[in-house]
Amino acid sequence: MKDVSPLYLQLADKIGLAIQQGVIAPASKLMSVRDCARQRNLSINTVTAAYRFLEDKGLIEARPKSGYFVRSQLAQPVQPLKPSRTDARQDNTLNTFIEAVLSRQGQSEYVDFGLACPRGKAFYPSDRLSRLTASILRKQSDLVATYALPPGSLTLRQQIAQRLIQLGVSANADNLILTHGVLDALNLAIRAVTQPGATVIVETPTYFNLYPLLEMMGVNWLEITTHPQTGMDLDELEATLQQQAIAAIITIPTVHNPLGFTMSRENKARLAKLANQYQVPVIEDAQHADLQFMSPPEPLLKAYDEGGWVMTSASYTKTLAPDFRIGWIAAGRFHDAVRKLKFLTSVAESSLLSEAIAQFLDNGGYERHLRKLRQLYSGQINYIRGLIAQHFPAGTRASQPTGGFILWLELPDTINSLKLAHQALAEQIVCIPGLMYSSSQRYQHCLRLSCCFEMSERYRAGLIRLGQIACELEIKNIDNENTV
Repeated sequence: MKDVSPLYLQLADKIGLAIQQGVIAPASKLMSVRDCARQRNLSINTVTAAYRFLEDKGLIEARPKSGYFVRSQLAQPVQPLKPSRTDARQDNTLNTFIEAVLSRQGQSEYVDFGLACPRGKAFYPSDRLSRLTASILRKQSDLVATYALPPGSLTLRQQIAQRLIQLGVSANADNLILTHGVLDALNLAIRAVTQPGATVIVETPTYFNLYPLLEMMGVNWLEITTHPQTGMDLDELEATLQQQAIAAIITIPTVHNPLGFTMSRENKARLAKLANQYQVPVIEDAQHADLQFMSPPEPLLKAYDEGGWVMTSASYTKTLAPDFRIGWIAAGRFHDAVRKLKFLTSVAESSLLSEAIAQFLDNGGYERHLRKLRQLYSGQINYIRGLIAQHFPAGTRASQPTGGFILWLELPDTINSLKLAHQALAEQIVCIPGLMYSSSQRYQHCLRLSCCFEMSERYRAGLIRLGQIACELEIKNIDNENTV
């Protein structure tokens, strides 16, 4: 089939593929715009547009009076990290650091790479949602004078069920319960299938708020080795299921937080089969699944569910309206238990806000918005990876996420990321050390960076300075070793 896309995009795709395959080497200079136009029989404007597109994608950079150059490429993490033998927390506890971060996040004078919640109008259709909400309120003023009850807005649940088809899941509105974001859904799911003293399986690394949540419930956990590109070690998982009683498995198989991978279809099918075989509920966090870069998107784990053992949740807080706090859960065979818990805890979600999101999904606005977000995040991640390659210590590795806006960095193992984070915080730069993503001291030299801000010179300078601090720490550690 003939390619009908614009000529500049055809050219950009060819050059981009050559860069990604290594045909055009990192740091090499591209042909000048004029020479490229002459060689390919294209207009100068077409080549300029292609180069600018590649620049926006983070694959090349323009150097004043020098031309266009391929950005340096970063290696990805290639193997799981083992637990550390030493305690890197020493005098500064993680709790102290977390409190310091929370007290500073959102303050305008800080460059924040820690908060994993998009900031800025570019990431949300705020005006459109405002108009929809006002219109609904004018037409259905009784919505704010009526108590909502679980499972929540039928209109929104119908829209979610329709969207789930794109992710391989056959569901209907009756299978869904609206929640107060994903954290509420996780809370409900865990409470529905565990008792204090029970043991659940988690990935390592994993979403850092999961640990205090489990601790608050009195639930124990086991960490299963998780590969940075393929996900949970299913052989280790199966061996664990054979050896002891497990109340639940908690996983992020699609656009993992913080590693960014998406588990293969084969592994998702095997995980769902293990859940059915051992009759162990699997709690699937699908928060970033709508932000997959691949098209069509990969199916959710829930798509392979054989007996209702998979409980899947997501929300619209990262894509549409963080303050609405509207999420959902498909709880499978645990639907009734989750619905009862929802009523006993927070009753239900706002009908007004739910209806506004439902209308936005129904009129096609959500799909257009997602396409914009995916392009924005894909380009921004590549751009930031290029800056990391230039300004962070040699040997730094960074994930190449399959979607979303989170980067996972492995620094040289001589660098303590908690010390790095403290020093950065003193210079009004926020980042999150890897220690927060495990309870087993695995990630002392790792960082998680959130790339969900409007890129500006201020953020660019902040990232460069963060890399410089890391380099300074590495030099200091080498000097100390030589002195000893």
